[in-house]
Amino acid sequence: MSVIIRSYTGTIEATCCHPALDALCHQAAQAGLPGIGNVDKYDDTVFNRSQLRLVIPELTQVSLSTPALVAEAAEAVLELARTIERLSHRYLVFNGD
Repeated sequence: MSVIIRSYTGTIEATCCHPALDALCHQAAQAGLPGIGNVDKYDDTVFNRSQLRLVIPELTQVSLSTPALVAEAAEAVLELARTIERLSHRYLVFNGD
């Protein structure tokens, strides 16, 4: 799994390939988080800038309540999400395998 910032034209502007991304999504699902907890690990899951209002607090929650490796993955995705907050026409895309 990887997470990317994708522009509306399809350009990939940043990528995160942290080894604990699967575990991050699993932890979020176990916690019942409606955004990150429903990432499809077999297909793309796309969040737009408005949906990041849900995703960012979830990532913060996971980063504060999980083992170090998963917390690192959450922080890496948070960095991408915060970049998208400042830009328009960008998407946070979880690429499932």
